[in-house]
Amino acid sequence: MTETGTLAESYTEMTELLLPNDTNNLGRALGGAVLHWMDIAGAIAGMRFSNTQVVTASMDHVDFISPIDLGEVAVVQAYVFNTGRTSVDVKVDVRAEDPREGEERKTTASFFTFVALDEEGTPTEVPDLECPTEEEAALREEAVEGRRRQFEDLVDRMEE
Repeated sequence: MTETGTLAESYTEMTELLLPNDTNNLGRALGGAVLHWMDIAGAIAGMRFSNTQVVTASMDHVDFISPIDLGEVAVVQAYVFNTGRTSVDVKVDVRAEDPREGEERKTTASFFTFVALDEEGTPTEVPDLECPTEEEAALREEAVEGRRRQFEDLVDRMEE
């Protein structure tokens, strides 16, 4: 496939108001709800980039570094930062916003891999990734480096 796509074309941002059905007994977001939102945003980014259906192949390590509290807005951002022959790698970041105070904080991030499927459900080729702007190139480099660091940290923990 000689077709190309850009990081910007894949960019996706979703918002979710944290309501009681998605909270634990402390009034904070259930981890499973956050992972669900991340998977959806990642899939949308993958579909926008590949112009075809995608399915989740893997999700890297996830640390929940800050809670999302009842009534806050979860902002989930995703973009394609790398491609294989039939797969796309997507960085997904989540932050919490307090709409009353105007404050925000990072809550989690992870890296997903999706496989593109044709109409018969068979893996199909995806476009090559282009990053024509400095901003796109910087986002791609940040994601590549972040995934590399995360992998190295995992190896270090396994060796302990």
